[in-house]
Amino acid sequence: MSKGVLTFFCGKMGAGKTTKSREISQERNAVLLSEDEWLSSMYPNSIESLDDYIKYAGRLKPQMKKLVQSILVSGANVVMDFPANTIPQREWFKSIFSEIQAPHELIYIDQPNEVCLGRVAQRRIEEPQRMATDTEEMFELITKYFVAPTSDEGFNTTVIVENA
Repeated sequence: MSKGVLTFFCGKMGAGKTTKSREISQERNAVLLSEDEWLSSMYPNSIESLDDYIKYAGRLKPQMKKLVQSILVSGANVVMDFPANTIPQREWFKSIFSEIQAPHELIYIDQPNEVCLGRVAQRRIEEPQRMATDTEEMFELITKYFVAPTSDEGFNTTVIVENA
């Protein structure tokens, strides 16, 4: 039996990773796993800073890796709405698919900061529970750590560029 394809995303906060992950999971009949959903259900009202996010997201990763690998080995596709925005984050994704020799696709959504900030502001209106974390200050803080993927990292990468 062939293994499922792991699809994951790179893009700044507000680039459209969640929207694109939903579209692709439907197109590919894939299991969709959302970091935001898992974190909010496992650690409700616990994430109010970048340090909180790092702590709780780190607790999720070992079990999430096992889950994703078992789904991929079963032959089902998996779309992960988890950030692959830094080299260490992408190394974690690489460990997921390479250990079981599953195919993968990294989708890099390349958007200018102004577009991302506009979407972050819109999200605060549509999802008031994100008022504390989806701020311009948080965008600036997180964007400092953002590293666009390069070909020498060895991923099968698709780039989506803003055409607004």
